[in-house]
Amino acid sequence: MNAAPALRGRLAPSPTGYMHLGNAWAFLLAWLAARSAAGQVVLRIEDIDPQRSRPEYTAALMEDLTWLGLDWDFGPDKPEPAASMPLGPYEQSRRGDHYAAAIAQLEGAGLTYPCFCTRKELRSMAGAPHVDDAGAPYPGICRNLSPAAQEAQLAAGRPPCLRLRCPEGPINFTDTVLGAQSHTLAECGGDFALRRSDGVVAYQLAVAVDDALMGINQVVRGRDILISTPRQIALLKLLGYGAPAYAHVPLLLDAEGQRLAKRHQSLALRSLRQMGADPRRITGFLGSLAGCNNGGKAASPAELLPHFSLLRLAADDIRIEDEALRALVA
Repeated sequence: MNAAPALRGRLAPSPTGYMHLGNAWAFLLAWLAARSAAGQVVLRIEDIDPQRSRPEYTAALMEDLTWLGLDWDFGPDKPEPAASMPLGPYEQSRRGDHYAAAIAQLEGAGLTYPCFCTRKELRSMAGAPHVDDAGAPYPGICRNLSPAAQEAQLAAGRPPCLRLRCPEGPINFTDTVLGAQSHTLAECGGDFALRRSDGVVAYQLAVAVDDALMGINQVVRGRDILISTPRQIALLKLLGYGAPAYAHVPLLLDAEGQRLAKRHQSLALRSLRQMGADPRRITGFLGSLAGCNNGGKAASPAELLPHFSLLRLAADDIRIEDEALRALVA
């Protein structure tokens, strides 16, 4: 009888800005979920977009995670032993060969097609509200273009992106926090891009391939990414991989009900550090929101482990009042 595979989670920050309190919340929960099950943690830098990613943000992210008390078993600064199966590189900007191989596999199976529609054109179409940050739903305009029509578009100087011919039918999975989920890919935006028109590999493909090749079998991330999960599960299945277990956690909101984001400069961990914040007060506060630190006393991530369970998390987003934020640096 084969032993069950070890649990392996991941921290996957994007170096497009400084880490804020909302990021810290999601990363802390991902770390706790893995460590509470004696699992491993991989640090993966999602710097696939060369226009937005900056090396100074990568350095700051790693510094902030360490300051919070979060560690990892494998990452840019911790390669796996030479005798083990390689998981790296741990920066998406260095994993192009893996993505190219996956795209070639999908192309060889007839599951892709070039699309010449621009984002501006898709946004301008009536009745096409945005599904998420990925943009407007795709109505399939280029799905059945003839070879001659494709050549005409290329001759006109219109570089195509590459889209997946999405399979029909529901994608079903059970989310540890949100429960049973069933979504069709049409509901998630239709045929989505695998590679942008500028040649940059799209987020959905990079994440699915990386999770598969790195042996990630637990993904804990914000509820705002839920719409991406059916797309990534579909890709994993088409490429011949199984899907991880998913847990989409509630988002942290400010006093006005807006999601904490990188525009909240005062809540960047770098800013909190400069104001003299104690990292144990931050993780203790976040632990209280997660139901594993009654009273919200200062506590390191390791001290939260005995009381942590994803099952204690509510599905609803969490609003944080200004007084609670001010108390972190009081």
